[in-house]
Amino acid sequence: MKHALLSLSFLLLCITFSFAEDKYPKNPKVDILNYVFRIELSDDTDEIKCEVTIDVSYKGGVDVLRLDLTKSSEALGNKGMTVSKVLAAGGKEFSYSHVGEELKINLPEASYLNQRSSYTVFYSGIPATGLKIANNKYGDRTFFSDNWPDKARNWLAVVDHPYDKATSEFVVTAPDHYQVVSNGLMVEETDLGDGNRVTHWKQSVPIASWLYVMGVAEFAVQHVDDFDGKAIQTWVYRQDKEAGFYDFAEPTKKALEFYSDYIGPFSYEKLANIQSNSVSGGMEAASAILYSESSVVGDRNERWRNVVIHEIAHQWFGNAVTEYDWDDVWLSEGFATYFTSLFIEHQYGHDAFMEQMASSKKRVDNFNAQNPGYTIVHNNLEDMSKVTTGQTYQKGSWILHMLRGIMGEELFWEGIRAYYSKYQNLNATTADFRREMEEVSGRDLEVFFDQWLYKPGAMVFEGGWEYNKIRQELEISLNQVQKDGSLFEMPIQVAIYKQGEKVRLIKTLEIKEKTNSFSFALDFEPEKVILDPDSWVLMESTFNKK
Repeated sequence: MKHALLSLSFLLLCITFSFAEDKYPKNPKVDILNYVFRIELSDDTDEIKCEVTIDVSYKGGVDVLRLDLTKSSEALGNKGMTVSKVLAAGGKEFSYSHVGEELKINLPEASYLNQRSSYTVFYSGIPATGLKIANNKYGDRTFFSDNWPDKARNWLAVVDHPYDKATSEFVVTAPDHYQVVSNGLMVEETDLGDGNRVTHWKQSVPIASWLYVMGVAEFAVQHVDDFDGKAIQTWVYRQDKEAGFYDFAEPTKKALEFYSDYIGPFSYEKLANIQSNSVSGGMEAASAILYSESSVVGDRNERWRNVVIHEIAHQWFGNAVTEYDWDDVWLSEGFATYFTSLFIEHQYGHDAFMEQMASSKKRVDNFNAQNPGYTIVHNNLEDMSKVTTGQTYQKGSWILHMLRGIMGEELFWEGIRAYYSKYQNLNATTADFRREMEEVSGRDLEVFFDQWLYKPGAMVFEGGWEYNKIRQELEISLNQVQKDGSLFEMPIQVAIYKQGEKVRLIKTLEIKEKTNSFSFALDFEPEKVILDPDSWVLMESTFNKK
């Protein structure tokens, strides 16, 4: 955003920020309420057969229902989906067009306000991506979803964007030597007597399309514990039963308890940790998290422990509160990264927390050096390969950390709880989050949000201090020396130490200009003065006694 926007009113600012949206063709007149995916899998072919029944509510006149579904093509090696027919609830066949990634269903007449309709799309094909059909590390055939960020359309006919959240059901028919896991609760598992088994999962809480999950493998399954009356489960390859049951037993329940206590209630019917071969790290699918098959090692190492914590944090931020637009993806990844660190602080101590923040800062600095113009909030994102970077995670985390420092512990958590309560199982924007934090704190956060989220870079300071014995004053100079010419406004603390004493005096410097000078009455000569002693600010500094 241009610097001139800083002088506009809060209302105009929110309106302006809301215009920065990615290029997906949203239709506010269409609200998908529920999908029922009926999917047939086979060991004889990678082709899947699908029937998707879509329950739609209309908010006005619509004569074409647009869905995302990747069409089979030579460019994809003859992979993709081929639609055979589209039926209305009463069995009437509708015409449609299927070009590229768009399936458009022609409605016989324009919809009306509050109309509810149901359609079933029949299609089949070999997924080009989005559903990985391949042998796992043990050579066993498996089927695992890989929807992030917009790959669900390669095997599911959906509105493949986070702004439209819907409930779902997966009714999967597969050879009976597999177990099937998906979102929500299992409502049926029946052997058909012909070598196949049907498994029916139902997700009763609306979620975004990238959060739909299907895992089909020869699993070992454990009921680990319960949280708030909901099952905690582990699903791992049968060969990894002992190691997997050991690794995933911790720290899932502790993380669920922490986030529930500090943020708000857990939204979903269960929490399953699932070993898979479709992701390289973790994938936060709602209620059913996928982890790399290499995550199971049997030693509960810190790396994978932290991945588990991060993906569970996503159940609150990204899953329950979902960004309305891909431009605001930091509301998912930045939040999950910081709340991972907050759980680590709660469970393993402040030093472990500070190690996390220091590691994040190194990544932020390295990224800044290579990408000096990068901003956290995207500007009309078109290339989905660029939807996230390390900056979205680590700098997003630091922005929340700085906000916590500015607001104070109590108000920060009050604001987080208010934001979650208002937007749980809905969509939110950066402007929505800012509004909640302003209402709780009573502070105008316009400049803070603008400079950290809509502009690039970070602060670099050169300065120092000296004690004027005659006037009995501590004099501090602090100059912003960012090479990109940016200018930040930020409160920064200094800790003043008296000779031989551990107790420190804290003063706050309100940085507003490129060149800043401060003086404080002080009846002793300090032994040392430390800038940002508790590491609340994302910055580089040279600050010594003059």
